[in-house]
Amino acid sequence: MRIDVLGLAGVLAVLGGPSMAEPIDGRTARDMLFRGGVVEVEVLPEDRIPAEQLALIEEVAGQQIYYAAVAVSPDDGVLSTATLAAANHHSIGAAEAAALDACNEMREGDAECIIVARVRPRGWDERQLQLSFQASDAFRQEYRRGRGPKAFAISPSTGRWAIVKGDNANVLAVEECNAQAERADCTVAVAD
Repeated sequence: MRIDVLGLAGVLAVLGGPSMAEPIDGRTARDMLFRGGVVEVEVLPEDRIPAEQLALIEEVAGQQIYYAAVAVSPDDGVLSTATLAAANHHSIGAAEAAALDACNEMREGDAECIIVARVRPRGWDERQLQLSFQASDAFRQEYRRGRGPKAFAISPSTGRWAIVKGDNANVLAVEECNAQAERADCTVAVAD
């Protein structure tokens, strides 16, 4: 899905995220995740985009959930259908990649799309585990409840995720996550 800044009423992609070698336990994950949905927007100065249009991008981006990025085609301008944002990713890098891919697919001009804004949790710093706002909320509300084997799988490229509890939780979480994701790249990020 994409946001059309001209209409200011679009919705954003639910994509992207980090890749982890080994899962971490729930207690460690709890301490790494950001709380709440308050975001900070970083607008990247761009000489080819007028200041008032960058202010519009900042306003719209501030209404999104983390992690998100806004891409613009410099040749087409901010008010084109190529101005796209991707949100609810597990990392800024994944959000940027998704926004750029979608923008470049829609652009009519010759110049490659550029990132003009990033949306992160307020007080952001790089952490071993980063989850989208919705995945962070599900971790707190669903994953942490109950005892026994459980796994939280994420798709680094699409922002999808799955929580499975019980026997074979790791395998089943990856399968469930991959069934939702556009790419079969899910991995277990948290396991107990």
